[in-house]
Amino acid sequence: MKFQTFNKNSKKLLCFKERLIEVGLFLCAFLSILITLGIVFILISESIPFFREVSIRDFLTDPQWTPLFFDAHYGIASLILGTMVTTFVALSFAIPLGSIIAIYLSEYASHHVRETIKPILELLSAVPTVVYGYFALLFVTPLLQKIFPELSGFNMLSAGFVMGIMIVPYVSSLCEDAMRAVPMYMREGSLAMGATKLQTSLRVIFPSAISGIVAAYILALSRAVGETMIVAIAAGMQPNLTLDPREPAQTLTAYIVQVSLGDLPHGTVGYQTIFVCGLILFLMTFVFNIFGHVMKKLTREVYE
Repeated sequence: MKFQTFNKNSKKLLCFKERLIEVGLFLCAFLSILITLGIVFILISESIPFFREVSIRDFLTDPQWTPLFFDAHYGIASLILGTMVTTFVALSFAIPLGSIIAIYLSEYASHHVRETIKPILELLSAVPTVVYGYFALLFVTPLLQKIFPELSGFNMLSAGFVMGIMIVPYVSSLCEDAMRAVPMYMREGSLAMGATKLQTSLRVIFPSAISGIVAAYILALSRAVGETMIVAIAAGMQPNLTLDPREPAQTLTAYIVQVSLGDLPHGTVGYQTIFVCGLILFLMTFVFNIFGHVMKKLTREVYE
């Protein structure tokens, strides 16, 4: 009788602990939602006064961005183009290289080699971005100037290239984790059918892990869009409406840094531009994540 009573009390205590943990996890998830809504509220509330002074048409079509000059212009296109060009250069380097590294670590490397290379590779993500910025400015840019003599001292090419080096660990590590999660029987079945290891990697393992791989690509994209110090140091702080990566340009994040370090009074149109740029960055990342989710779903349906 005492044992049954003790057993019931233990079950009640265990249920109470489980319930407590569940409530704690729910509060953490709810808190993250509240923080996101708070960020969105601040960005929108601070951006509304800006659009009362500047028309959306001028904001989207004006080719110049000079909000701190006496003859102010508020064309956001130059900052968006600078952000997109540096991001494109970074992803053009990081996604192919990171995917190849992930395939090697997942399918070809031995356990000892994998456990040695992967931590070393992930150390790249621990390097401060300021160091990457000066590496791009003082090493990569002079190196590229030997190939392109007309290359400017500040340019989007070197900034994007070094930014790609920085996000390679994100792509390779997450893609490798996704590929390692594919069941072993799929590899064995493919090899038993006569496929080579490369064919198995590209036609069986890679498509089966496409959900995690797309998530890795979207994370890399978001990381590149939000990068600040590399582009602020190596790409220059000059708003330039161009698609040529050899030219200097200013990104949305670099402009936010520039204005945040200044002494603009709160409530002025110039000060409110940093919230507008933050809102544009948020919307860009939001759209990219939705696009990645749709692509992941479509790709999964194709391979299934």
